[in-house]
Amino acid sequence: MTRLPQQPPGEKNVLAGALSWPLLLWLGLGLSACGSPSPPAPAPGGTIYAFVANSRSGSVTVVDVGALRVVETVPVGGNPTYLRAHPQRAEVYVLLADAISVAVLDARSRRVVARIAVGAQPSFLEFDADGQRAYVANSGSHTVSVIDCATRRVDATVRVGRNPVVARISPDGRLLVVSNQGDSTVSLLGTDSLEVLATVPVASQPEALAILPDSSKAFVAAAAAGQVSAVDLRRRQLLANIPVGRSPVALALKPDGGELFVANRDSHTVSIINTWSNEVTETLLAARQPVQVLTSSDGTLLYVAHAGSDLVFVVDIATRRVLGSVPVGRQPTAARLTPDGNTLLVANDGSNDLAVVDTSARALSDLLPLQLEPRAIAVLALASSGEPPARPQRSP
Repeated sequence: MTRLPQQPPGEKNVLAGALSWPLLLWLGLGLSACGSPSPPAPAPGGTIYAFVANSRSGSVTVVDVGALRVVETVPVGGNPTYLRAHPQRAEVYVLLADAISVAVLDARSRRVVARIAVGAQPSFLEFDADGQRAYVANSGSHTVSVIDCATRRVDATVRVGRNPVVARISPDGRLLVVSNQGDSTVSLLGTDSLEVLATVPVASQPEALAILPDSSKAFVAAAAAGQVSAVDLRRRQLLANIPVGRSPVALALKPDGGELFVANRDSHTVSIINTWSNEVTETLLAARQPVQVLTSSDGTLLYVAHAGSDLVFVVDIATRRVLGSVPVGRQPTAARLTPDGNTLLVANDGSNDLAVVDTSARALSDLLPLQLEPRAIAVLALASSGEPPARPQRSP
């Protein structure tokens, strides 16, 4: 991954023409390393499962990650576009865009045990830390549905801005931050009052959200504007609209919150933002159409999935050096790390399969068949019978 010169005031940033020879050598090593490594080790005392939403097929595929095996495909109907594992129970909540509902899937029996009516075009779901509530952003009805997870009923419906697409809870649990694509605002919803405390104008058509660990700021990617907006959550005001590359579509924070990585799909770059100064400090040249970025739990590695080149780059965050490049399926659209960090899972919309990547070997373990148009992944570690499930990883 090549560093690009930063943009001086009044000058246009020009991409470097080609990758350097040392980088090409590292990419070659990464490609040649994709042999047949050992399958991922199972979680101590339990099993790691991936649940993949197949949008066009109306189903969820369940994968035993350690055994590299599809266990079952569960019909759910209604165009499943997003799903999340409950933080305390062995359940997966599945958003059904066409059915205007949330399906609750029992992770052990692999059966739908409840359906909860929400607003039109549900697009995103977020749990609070203890799993008592789930918040659903309903893009078509301009609302957030607040679900009581114990009763599996909607307790409240809160009107926010137009076309909310992403909703994130601040780490301190006090705010739900909602990006409203239709009117280019961010709604700040108090989780105690369930009222909108402030509406902050941001750059055009905001989508992806990231919140600092100390709950002081939110960063919102605005693909149409080619900017990331920094919002002060304490003063409830816009701090800056930060120019990045074309079509920023995904964000990933370092665990300490010091740097934010931005995947710029249409300029084929990754911008690095200093979250203290709200400035781009570096721009890295990626492969074609980076669409997903994830950081390892120890903050040492960055994973970049590319829809245009069907590759995942593994980048050393400290040196910005590409350590390897792993071929996955066609048009990767979603990526998740397992809770132990040993496995990267990549859902490929173009080839309808799941790439299982060994992160220590930086190599492809297997490609497992899915159904049509896989769009989202949830990961859950199920402990032995009679024990509570391990806490799932927070989704990007």
